[in-house]
Amino acid sequence: MNNILLKEKITEFLKEDINFGDLSLEYFDGSKVINGSFIAKQAGIVCGQMIPQSTYDLLGKASYTPLIKDGDSVAKGMVIGKVEGQAATLLTGERVILNLMQRMSGIATKTTDVIKRLDDSTIKVTDTRKTAPGLRLFDKYAVSAGGGFNHRFDLTGAVMLKDNHIALAGGVKEALAIAHKNVGPLTPIEIEVETKVELMAAVEAGADVIMFDNQSPETIKEWRQLVPDSIKIEASGGITEETISRFKGCGADYISIGNLTNDVSPLDISFLVAGAIKK
Repeated sequence: MNNILLKEKITEFLKEDINFGDLSLEYFDGSKVINGSFIAKQAGIVCGQMIPQSTYDLLGKASYTPLIKDGDSVAKGMVIGKVEGQAATLLTGERVILNLMQRMSGIATKTTDVIKRLDDSTIKVTDTRKTAPGLRLFDKYAVSAGGGFNHRFDLTGAVMLKDNHIALAGGVKEALAIAHKNVGPLTPIEIEVETKVELMAAVEAGADVIMFDNQSPETIKEWRQLVPDSIKIEASGGITEETISRFKGCGADYISIGNLTNDVSPLDISFLVAGAIKK
């Protein structure tokens, strides 16, 4: 993860949360040194172990010790990390840390679950750009921690020609011709197809990757036979954890799933200082 961007993002989130100061700590001794623990309140995959220390470094003095690695599975009640530091640092940073770690762990947990449900090592499960605004760095890292792969990080990552681009160009062949004429040799070109006619046009025009959009596993398996091995196949469109198992053995190289990052159930993680009791 880019540590410069990480610090910039966390600084932004702290500014939003703290604003003019932490009113709850106004009348307490914030310099007092205390200990605390981060506890998983449900089973899952933990992600975001770099978040606490990066946050504390921006706020004051504290030392965080992760007890497991990103991508490790945890049971309910397991302590995933411990911290010692100034009370003001620990308590003021608590919510930003938990918000990020819970979301990242939820994404990692979901990604691992989807891969298990697919149960096909020949297909790589990838994310999309359907990430929460401002959180793409964290969302995509979490997919990787869960065993998935990252698609484009942004619009500069590759040329991806979808239905609107094809309409703008006047067709599949025309869109690919424009791309081939203008992009450099290290820029991959992917195009979306929705019919067999579009598929054959994409093959003839030499796309690097062809996306089969909103197609059934049976159609993907049939169309795969028409594509040379030199062209990669991506299956996409409405695939979820409930339907992913149907795509086992379909022949795609990649399956991209938007709801890995846009339909997130955070993993429940709590932070407790020594002496605090929480039922």
